[in-house]
Amino acid sequence: MASNCQILIVSDVHYAGAAERARGDDYEYRDLKNPLSRHFVRNYRHFLWLRHPTRHNHLLDLFIERAGSPALVVANGDYSCDSAFIGIADDAALDSARECLQKLRARFAPNFYATIGDHELGKMSFFGGRGGMRLAAWQRARQELDVPGFWQVELGGYVLMGVTSSLLALPTLEPDTLPSERPQWQEIREQHFEEIRRAFAALNPSQRVILFCHDPTALPFLWRDETVRPRIGQIEHTIIGHLHSNLILWKSRLLSGMPQIRFLGHTTSRLSYALSEARLWRPFHVLLCPSLSGIQLLKDGGYCTLDLDLSARTPAQFHFHPLRND
Repeated sequence: MASNCQILIVSDVHYAGAAERARGDDYEYRDLKNPLSRHFVRNYRHFLWLRHPTRHNHLLDLFIERAGSPALVVANGDYSCDSAFIGIADDAALDSARECLQKLRARFAPNFYATIGDHELGKMSFFGGRGGMRLAAWQRARQELDVPGFWQVELGGYVLMGVTSSLLALPTLEPDTLPSERPQWQEIREQHFEEIRRAFAALNPSQRVILFCHDPTALPFLWRDETVRPRIGQIEHTIIGHLHSNLILWKSRLLSGMPQIRFLGHTTSRLSYALSEARLWRPFHVLLCPSLSGIQLLKDGGYCTLDLDLSARTPAQFHFHPLRND
């Protein structure tokens, strides 16, 4: 076995197939009835977040072109635009995610692993309260996209693990689910936790863990688990996505510990709760792989590589590789 290897990481591709592109770039705000909300979201998208969310497919092709020959490739969630806000329960989002993953697998299989992001399972819109998590999306992710909820692979002295953050953070996301589906979501979450517990309990003391978790909101729930917490010291790094830009990660750390805001609606309550718990991200040694496009304000997108010493004697080296986003 070689003494070192390189892991290639891509996150938050937000690929748009033909059906999602046909919905246009204003899908998030055009149906908002409140003109002030509509104006705010349009300007937030235009100046800060992402002006043309369905027009960045070329960045996936550019990433694949520049990838080289890594030992292993990990995609860390969010493969579609989730333009109907119900994840891949929506046929258009499913087509986008399938096309995205087909391109990645055609280039990198069999050494390719993917985690499930919140856009796969469904995510309530920031304004308007549309959509949310759907059980059909969970079933499609595993059966039609062949993306497991949990995976692990051993590389020398390292164990790489991929988890589903939306399941772990379900207590904060439960208002996004349908009341009729909540008992099933709870059961799925407990099964997922059992997989993770078995994996951590089976670690040898000398093994180091690289954890892939799309949304860091899930990490405090892992920290509180009695089986996982004694092993957290073996996690060398946790690679997250979701935040799109290191600017957002920096602001999240700056605001960590803030009180939860309960009077400005569900989304504000959920986000502020995540920030109130962000101090518990620290033991996981979080590193962000930004989205391929980054955010509109900074155009700071790209992908990352992780160079591993397979003997686990020296720390992994994490590198960011920018992609120009015009």
